[in-house]
Amino acid sequence: MNILFPEIGKLVLSFDFRSITDERKIVLQPLIDFVDFKNKNNLEIRLNFICTHNSRRSHLSQVWAQTAAYYYNIKNVSCYSGGTEATAVFPKIAEMLTNSGFKIKKLSEDTNPIYAIKFAQNENPIIGFSKKFDDDFNPTDSFAAIMTCSQADGDCPYVAGAEKRFPITFEDPKIFDNTLQQDEKYMERSLQIATEMFYVFSKVKT
Repeated sequence: MNILFPEIGKLVLSFDFRSITDERKIVLQPLIDFVDFKNKNNLEIRLNFICTHNSRRSHLSQVWAQTAAYYYNIKNVSCYSGGTEATAVFPKIAEMLTNSGFKIKKLSEDTNPIYAIKFAQNENPIIGFSKKFDDDFNPTDSFAAIMTCSQADGDCPYVAGAEKRFPITFEDPKIFDNTLQQDEKYMERSLQIATEMFYVFSKVKT
C-alpha cells in the first residue's frame, strides 16, 4: 500500500467496510467490476463523477476515489468530476478535506476558484474546480460516468462518450447549510464517500 499524508493515512485505518450495508454493496459492485476488468487488462481507468452543480458530492467522490486508487496501488486511474451545470466548489468541501489531512492550495480567487489538492508528498495534486461533465478538462470517451446525485441521474439519462454509467448517489449535505449541524453532516458525508471509494478499490485484484 502506498503512503498517504499521515493524517489521511490514520483516517483510512479507521474506515470500517462492515458499515456498508449489503444493499449498498450491490450498488457499488458494478463499479468494482468495471475497475477490476480495466485493471486486469492493463487499460486506462477513467472515472467521471457527475452531480448537478459539481460543487459538493462529485468533488468528494473524485478526490477520495483518486486517493483510494493510489493507496491500493491501482495503476492508470484518472478521476474527474463534472456537473449538469458549472457553479463553484462549495468552500466547506475544501475545509472538510483539509481537516482530513489533504494539503490544499487555492490557485485562483474568482467566482469559480481552482484548487490543487494533494494526498501524498510526491504525487501530482488533483485539480478541483466546478465544470460541466463534458468540459474540455474531462475525458470525451472510454470513461465511466458515476452519477452521485439522483437529480443528475434523472436529468442525464445519456452521457455522451461514457462507456458505462453507474448511479451511485449520496444524500446532499447542502440541506444542512447554515445550521448547527453543518460541519458534522459535511464530514459525515465525506467519510461515507471515502469509505465506499476505499471499499471499491480494496476489491480490485492486483
